[in-house]
Amino acid sequence: MRKALFLAAVVAAVALSGDAYARGSSYGGHSSYKSSYSYGSRSDHTISGYTRSNGTYVGPSHATNPDTTRNNNYSTKGNVNPYTGKYGTKPRDSK
Repeated sequence: MRKALFLAAVVAAVALSGDAYARGSSYGGHSSYKSSYSYGSRSDHTISGYTRSNGTYVGPSHATNPDTTRNNNYSTKGNVNPYTGKYGTKPRDSK
C-alpha cells in the first residue's frame, strides 16, 4: 500500500512539473522555456538597472528585441514571459 501511494505521488509530481515546465514555470526566476522566435539567436535582450531622479532604484529586466510586430512580445496574449512566468495581456496584431 505504501509503495503504491508513493508511486502515485511521484507520478502526480512529474505530471504537474511537466506542465509548468512547458509553460515557462510560474515560480519566477529564469527557466529553460525558449521562445519559438529565437531560431538560434537571442530574441531578447537585458535592460540594465538604473536609479531614477527621485532616488528609486529600478532593477534590470528583459525585453524582446524590437521588430515590426507585437505578436512575439512577452506582454502579448498567448505568450508567457520566461523570466517571470506571467501571461501576456495585450492584444495581438491584426492579421
